[in-house]
Amino acid sequence: MRISKSNIDFLKQLSKNNNREWFHENKKTIYQSALDNSIEFADSLLGEINKHDNIETPTGKKSLYRIYKDTRFSKDKTPYKTHWGGYFKRATNHLRGGYYFHLEPGNCFIGGGFWNPNPEDLKRIRIELAADGSEFRKIIGSKKFIDTFGQLDGSKVKTTPKGFPKDHKNIDLLRYKQFLISKKFTEKEMLSKDFYKEANKVFENMRPFFDYMSEVLTTDENGEPLYA
Repeated sequence: MRISKSNIDFLKQLSKNNNREWFHENKKTIYQSALDNSIEFADSLLGEINKHDNIETPTGKKSLYRIYKDTRFSKDKTPYKTHWGGYFKRATNHLRGGYYFHLEPGNCFIGGGFWNPNPEDLKRIRIELAADGSEFRKIIGSKKFIDTFGQLDGSKVKTTPKGFPKDHKNIDLLRYKQFLISKKFTEKEMLSKDFYKEANKVFENMRPFFDYMSEVLTTDENGEPLYA
């Protein structure tokens, strides 16, 4: 199942006509067609992910974020997003992280990770990296990781996180507040017949990263499990 050119054309038109009048004029036609196509893509992608992981998100439709923007606290008051985004959550307390897809002309990417870890999880990750960062460095330094994602991304504290020495040997890792990985795709790649399979390959390559984080976040500092 492929992303249709008309779907991407809709996003381009919406970018040029991001107002309620234009949207309502086209809601029952090109918007609905684009939405249906995005749901079909998400369903196909979910089917592939479920072959190698346990996903809590039940359907492709449930994975999709609404196209309507919340502009209450934003300087940009345009009412609609000009991309399709979707998120698949890994199931149970034992499987941490999730898979994200972003379909946008000129800015298509497949990603995942930990966008906004709660303070307890962030502290637990930092404690683990402070004790021994070698396994994590091996994961993000592997050929498959670098070939797929390039490098680990995410915002960092500017100096030193509280409770850790500024000269710690793993200070470069301890500064991360987010742990994100992604791979970009061209519009031509996004429109290709097997793009959902290529997206799934990216998700598969995230597993060593997710497996490490899941192990850390489901055990205490002594390695004892937190969940039955």
